[in-house]
Amino acid sequence: MSGTPRPVVLVAGADERRPPPGIEATDDVVELRYAPDAEAAARMVPEADALFAWRADPAWLPAAWPAAGRLRWIQTASAGVDGLLFPALVDSEVVVTNARGVFEEPIAEWVIGAMLAFATGLHRSIVDQGRGVWESQRHTERLDGSRLVVVGPGPIGLATARRAAALGMSVALVGRRPRRHETFGDVLGADRLHSALAQGDHVLDALPLTEQTRGLFDAAAFRAMRPRARFYNVGRGATVDERALVDALATGTIAGAALDVFEVEPLPRASPLWTMANVVVSPHISGDVAGWERDVVAIFVENARRFARGEALVNLVDKPAGHGAGDPGGLPPGPRRP
Repeated sequence: MSGTPRPVVLVAGADERRPPPGIEATDDVVELRYAPDAEAAARMVPEADALFAWRADPAWLPAAWPAAGRLRWIQTASAGVDGLLFPALVDSEVVVTNARGVFEEPIAEWVIGAMLAFATGLHRSIVDQGRGVWESQRHTERLDGSRLVVVGPGPIGLATARRAAALGMSVALVGRRPRRHETFGDVLGADRLHSALAQGDHVLDALPLTEQTRGLFDAAAFRAMRPRARFYNVGRGATVDERALVDALATGTIAGAALDVFEVEPLPRASPLWTMANVVVSPHISGDVAGWERDVVAIFVENARRFARGEALVNLVDKPAGHGAGDPGGLPPGPRRP
């Protein structure tokens, strides 16, 4: 690239004194500039050809957007993109890529762990240990032979489905539209959500947040579930009517919930979810496996090299749809570090 100006990439939410780990691998192909706050982002975005949204507040970009005349590519540090997308960005020709390939396997393991905790009663044993209570008059359950309903069969949902099947669980998938999956057979359309929920012992919400999925798990959805069903949310908090969920848990409409995402984060201290015995509260860390930062940066590095050479990028986002482009497995995941 001798003699050719390097594209300018603005790293939003980072300081050059503490850059994202491994990002120096792009020094030979792009010029990195750092915007640790909204003021810096607004000042620097007019000269940026690309943006790496590292730890930036999602509100920064809409505010700076009118000045972002050179911007052609945005890389996010997350798999979900609902916090980043806004109408002007969706309508533009700016390409958005995400961190698919980093978080889905750890999140799937978290879901399996939560299901095992409910089935074995381990979550109750931990609480009883802290209280010094010996409660031996209760039974455990098996995951083998039970049914998992995955709502949102994207990379996270499918990674969980594969593990559930390996444990002897049957799996039903519910997506936006009916189709066939090579491993799990029929994917049910959204119009069959409630009938699928009625057959589940465990229900996983792995949905992205879009206008179609907002509040999808409402009172009617919880009423459709079995009283023994457990609900797991690793998608987005706003896909659930949280008040309806609390009511369903309090009245025995469903048996329990393990939640890693919430409508408001951090979860307000006044939320009844904190103190419900049949609820596991997790602070949005199900995918934060040790080393995830380097894995995300590895995707950025690969895409930065492609961007500088004018090549197609990996992990494209379908902006109007609000999630990763293509069917699961249809695009190669971002590169993983050794």
